Amino acid sequence: MSADVAIIGAGYTGLSTARYLAASGVEPVVIEASRIGWGASGRNGGVVSGKFRIGFAEMARRWDLETARRMHDLGIEAIDHVGETIEELGIKGADYRPTGSLRCAHNQVALDALRAEADWLTGTLGDQAISMLGPEEMKAETGSRDFPGGMLNRHGGVIHPLNYVLGMARALAGQGIRIYCETPVTRLGRTADGIELHTDRGVVRARQVVIATNGYSDLTPATDAVRRRLIPFRSAMIATELLDRPMLEHDRSYTETRRMMRWFRKAGGRLVYGGRGAFGKADSAAAFAALEKAMRRQFPQLAGVAVTHRWSGLVGMTMDSLPHLSRLDDRVTFSLGYNGTGVALASMIGRHAARMVLGQKTDAGLLTSEALRPVPFYEIREPAVRLVAGYYQFLDAIGR
Repeated sequence: MSADVAIIGAGYTGLSTARYLAASGVEPVVIEASRIGWGASGRNGGVVSGKFRIGFAEMARRWDLETARRMHDLGIEAIDHVGETIEELGIKGADYRPTGSLRCAHNQVALDALRAEADWLTGTLGDQAISMLGPEEMKAETGSRDFPGGMLNRHGGVIHPLNYVLGMARALAGQGIRIYCETPVTRLGRTADGIELHTDRGVVRARQVVIATNGYSDLTPATDAVRRRLIPFRSAMIATELLDRPMLEHDRSYTETRRMMRWFRKAGGRLVYGGRGAFGKADSAAAFAALEKAMRRQFPQLAGVAVTHRWSGLVGMTMDSLPHLSRLDDRVTFSLGYNGTGVALASMIGRHAARMVLGQKTDAGLLTSEALRPVPFYEIREPAVRLVAGYYQFLDAIGR
C-alpha cells in the first residue's frame, strides 16, 4: 500500500493532520496501533483550554512580549478551532460547551499569584475574559469552602473527548481518508524516494511520515526517535454515579493550583475528579483511593455517593514544559508533548503540521521555534519522576 503521507497515531493530532493534508490535495493514510480513542484523545478529562504549563507572563520574561502574545493568540485559535471542527465535520455527541474554566487557589500564596497573573493578562495582553472571584463566589461556583479565591477564564470550556475523536475519525473516513486501526507500526525504513512503514499486516510506502503518538511513543521501536524526548506521566480519574443533587451548576472545568494538580467537573450528570500522582505502567488502586479521599474531603455533600468509574492514561510531558512541532529529518515530522493541555491544541496543530509536511512556512510560536531535546538520564526517568512528585507533594502540604 502507498500514500503521499503516512501518519502514525489516530488521535487528535494525527486525524487533524490528515484532514488538512487531504484538503491540500495530498493523500494521507493514518495508522493506529490500537483503536480510535484508546490513547489520550479518548481518556482525557475533556477540558478545552488554551493555556500552557508555562504562564504567558513567564514566557514574556524568558523570551519576549511578542512571543507571549503569539502563544496567547495560538491558544485562542486552538479553542476556536474546536467549535469550527465540530460544525464543519458535523460531529454529533461531542457536547462542547464554551463555559470557560476556573483556577481554584488552594491557599493565599496561590491566590496572590493568580491575582498577579490576572492583572498581567488584562493589563499587558488586554485579555478581557479574565476576572477574579472571592471566597463566597468560589463557594457558590464549586460547592466547596476550600478555596479563598480563584481566576475565572471565559475562554474554552468542556467537551466529551471520546465522542469528539470518534466523530473526527468518522467524518474523515467518510471523506475517503484511510484509517487503519489495530495496526502497530513496528519499524521505519528509508528508501531512495521515501519511507517504508512495517506492520504485521504489510508495508506502507510513503514520501513523508508524521509521528503523532505523544505519551504512547514507547509502544513500538518505530517511534524510538521521539520516545526519549518525552516523559510519560500517568494521570488518574474517577467518576461518581449519576448525581441526584445540584453541583457545579455553571458547568465549567475547575483546576486547583497545587503543584500536584487536581481538577474536577460535571460530565453526563456525574462528578469527574482527576489528578496527577499515579505512577507505573498500569492503573493504580492507591492512586484511585487517594483521589476519592481528596474528593470526599473537598465535597462532604457526596457522602453516600458511589464512585462507579476509574481509569488512567499517559500525559506526554517535556523537559521544557512546551509542546513541539518539528522535523526529525527531511522525511519525518512529529508533533507531541502537550503536557496535559492538548484537547484544543492537538486538534488544531494538524493545520500547522500539514503545512510543515508540505514544505510551507508555518508559525506556531514556541512550538515550532524551540527544539525538543532528549530527556537526560532517560533510563532512570521513573524513579526521578517519583522523587520530583514526592517533593511537589511536600511543598503542597506545607503551603509553599
